[in-house]
Amino acid sequence: MAEKNIVVIMGGRSSEHEVSLMSAATVIENINTDIYNVIMIGITKDGQWKLIDSMDKVKDGTWVKGRVQAFISPETGKNELCLVYGDRVERLNVDVVFPVLHGMNGEDGTLQGLLELAKIPYVGCGVLASACSMDKFYTKIIVDSIGIRQAKFVGVYRWQLKDMDAVVARVEESLPYPVFVKPSKAGSSQGVGKAGCREELVDALELAARHDSKILVEENIVGRELECAVLGGIEAKASGVGEILAADTFYTYEAKYNNADSKTIVGPELPEGKAEEIRRDAEAIFKALDCYGLSRVDFFLKEDTNEVVFNEINTLPGFTAISMYPMLWEAEGVDKKALVQQLIDLAMIRYEG
Repeated sequence: MAEKNIVVIMGGRSSEHEVSLMSAATVIENINTDIYNVIMIGITKDGQWKLIDSMDKVKDGTWVKGRVQAFISPETGKNELCLVYGDRVERLNVDVVFPVLHGMNGEDGTLQGLLELAKIPYVGCGVLASACSMDKFYTKIIVDSIGIRQAKFVGVYRWQLKDMDAVVARVEESLPYPVFVKPSKAGSSQGVGKAGCREELVDALELAARHDSKILVEENIVGRELECAVLGGIEAKASGVGEILAADTFYTYEAKYNNADSKTIVGPELPEGKAEEIRRDAEAIFKALDCYGLSRVDFFLKEDTNEVVFNEINTLPGFTAISMYPMLWEAEGVDKKALVQQLIDLAMIRYEG
């Protein structure tokens, strides 16, 4: 019987709740149960932490009706998961946590901060990298500092939309149409819009504002959508390159997860030297943002010029059956079981080091 407890946390309050559940299912299926006893904790959309006692309940959604509340003690050195059964509390030792939470309140440094307080080993990036990478505006500031080409942008706060005319004028002074409008801290393309005129820009800003208080308006980059996976600690390495063939005009949440016509290609044909440039830039961005463990770095290859343009970084990329991150490492000879174990090992190396 396994002697170590790994707590897998899934769900969450972000707009990527359902994607998190799909990713967690893949992670759990690939944890070595000879080594680890898997404890599943789900966070409901309204923020309740609950024990999940079977994978079937993850898949059918009935775990949200569970009655056993859960929380991790923030007390340093206790390494304790508390399960509340009515008037009885069961306390379990936690050896490592695998957060499989995408987006806000999970991938943004908040959960990582709790685990740092408790001194519990956990998979993935730390507080700083998680927070900065989640916020596309601050990611851009950091990437600018290392001289990597990225889309030009204008930052907008939700409160500024009270004077929509002024916001629109500022965007139009800086960027030509069409533009992309993104919530600064949302993921999986939730709340993202494309605007080809003033009326569409207003609609896209209002959509993004429903997802975040900070909005990013970016120049439109016409070209191929490419992704690169990074794995490791101080000596992190990049995988090969994958390409997204979106079924929509851009890679929306619907196109990404619900449209079978969207396709991913591992190892696409690229102009000479571009795969190496993407890998090099991905590693540089990973290091500049102080990332650790894993991240997926996304780029464009501009039409006509073949210029590599950084798009964004995800510190807890999808682990679903169609997700690029595990596919890219499988192409490098690292299957999902080996990948999951390596991520857990990295968590322990950071904790012990």
